[in-house]
Amino acid sequence: MSSFKVKIDRENLLVIEDELYDNISLEELVEELPENSPRYIVLSYELLHNDGRKSYPLVLIYYSPATTKPEIHMLYATAKTYFQQKAELNKVFDIREIETLTDEWLQEKLLH
Repeated sequence: MSSFKVKIDRENLLVIEDELYDNISLEELVEELPENSPRYIVLSYELLHNDGRKSYPLVLIYYSPATTKPEIHMLYATAKTYFQQKAELNKVFDIREIETLTDEWLQEKLLH
């Protein structure tokens, strides 16, 4: 799976790339996420369909931990739609708890 994390530069109010990953597992990506700061995560995820086909949907995950300060949460929540539209991403999911982000959870969301 390929992925990149995006954050907001609060000083300049710009959406900037935080880190790019090539060939990383979802478990490894979860370990790379900050505990107290939101991120937008864009994934190219290998999805195996029930009929055996494979697809590689682009997915946006908005990660905003419950411990995030309210003003930072609002900044990210406000910019999410803008980022989603500019990146042309249709599959968007929000998570608050890092433990939520598993292969099983993502496959369930993408297949239903």
